[in-house]
Amino acid sequence: MDLNERKLKILQAIVGDFIHSAEPIGSRTLSKKYNMGISPATIRNEMSDLEEMGYLTHPHTSAGRVPSAKAYRLYVNQLMKCYELPEDEKRVISQKLAANITELDRTIEHAAALLSELTNLTSFAISPKQDENKLKYINLLPVDESTVVLMIVAEDGKVSNTALKIKVPYTEENLVLLSKVMTHNYKGRALSDILTLDIIKSLETDLKALSRLAESIMPNFLTTLENMLNVDLYLEGLTNIFSIPEYNDIEKAKVFLQMLHQKQHFTEVLVNRDNGVVITIGDENRDAIMNDCSLITADYRINGKLIGKLGVIGPTRMKYDEVTSVIKYMTENISRAFQLEGGEDEDEK
Repeated sequence: MDLNERKLKILQAIVGDFIHSAEPIGSRTLSKKYNMGISPATIRNEMSDLEEMGYLTHPHTSAGRVPSAKAYRLYVNQLMKCYELPEDEKRVISQKLAANITELDRTIEHAAALLSELTNLTSFAISPKQDENKLKYINLLPVDESTVVLMIVAEDGKVSNTALKIKVPYTEENLVLLSKVMTHNYKGRALSDILTLDIIKSLETDLKALSRLAESIMPNFLTTLENMLNVDLYLEGLTNIFSIPEYNDIEKAKVFLQMLHQKQHFTEVLVNRDNGVVITIGDENRDAIMNDCSLITADYRINGKLIGKLGVIGPTRMKYDEVTSVIKYMTENISRAFQLEGGEDEDEK
């Protein structure tokens, strides 16, 4: 049985209507709502064929049909129209992101919250493990006579601040000098490589007068580097599911929340996704616990280098066109905001 033009037109109408209404649709309603130039009986026959082909399902409590995951895939691949974000919405997104362009981690966390607000879905952002990320500079900032803040900044803009308790006396001049020596020694090195160096011995050689201070700082310095190499996952809008009809069933909502609270597993799923804009629907997620969900992700880059991913997770009934456009626009904004001066995007080479 072929998907002819009439069947495609009917299927497009059903998918579009169900995405916005969450209500099963019957042949008579479809005939009245959309001018298709055919009778309800003909529409009913075509809907039966579509159901037989696996594109529609028939809820037991309704005379109408609803799209299957197979229908959503066809919709995304062939029937979905390109959605252009309104200029005022672009302006709001740009302004809100620009207001929080400081450190990359904070920007990404804010972007996840903004994405959840705009889509009314559960959103997430990740920064993949970055073994090749390079150190830009180190700063040691005095707080009081026994506390110092260690700031490590990577070339991609990622910043880590750690408060340290210092066991030896120090002066602000000591900290400035030690910061300069550490930056000189490790600037431009991959964070993962720095962990393999004999750092304390190196600092003692370069700066013997500060060796005891260096010994106090170095263990925390190594721990902070290790944490910077780990994947960060930000989740926002978990409670948004309670406004989605698919999760009116408390048990379904509970399963959804439990899935997201398995952060390590969910993070692995996201990290292993393909790059670019990726939409996976239902059992395409290759994880039984996510068979009733759709995920949309897009990556953000700095000078062409993959830094992380931003996206949403929700029911298969999703405004794929609008959500995809929002995610793409946000990741493009993030990539531009952190573009290194003089850098060249790999896609432009």
